[in-house]
Amino acid sequence: MKSQAISVSKAKKAIANYKKAIGRPDGMVELSIFYCEEAFGFLESCSIEDESYFVALVRMYERALEFVLSLPPTERANYLERLDKLRSRGRHVGWGVHDELNGLWYAATLDEHQ
Repeated sequence: MKSQAISVSKAKKAIANYKKAIGRPDGMVELSIFYCEEAFGFLESCSIEDESYFVALVRMYERALEFVLSLPPTERANYLERLDKLRSRGRHVGWGVHDELNGLWYAATLDEHQ
């Protein structure tokens, strides 16, 4: 991976293209959570220290929460479980990522949306 460029914008563009082409809410949830899962995997394997990468991860996590809350309550459980696991993984990342994810999680007042 030494010669490969990291491109957050390409990943975000793929999600934006899906939204324009199909844009199904469950697909948007899946893509945004998958983005976060892969971003964490990358961070854990490469120990990257890039503030813009962390900011993009937090923003996508926020979008994922918004997408989940747009689904009917009966379809949310699996996605919320995955987002909660991601929130836990944030403890091992610097730059206040864990605090930001916790803030978003609690601000979403998930109990009121269940």
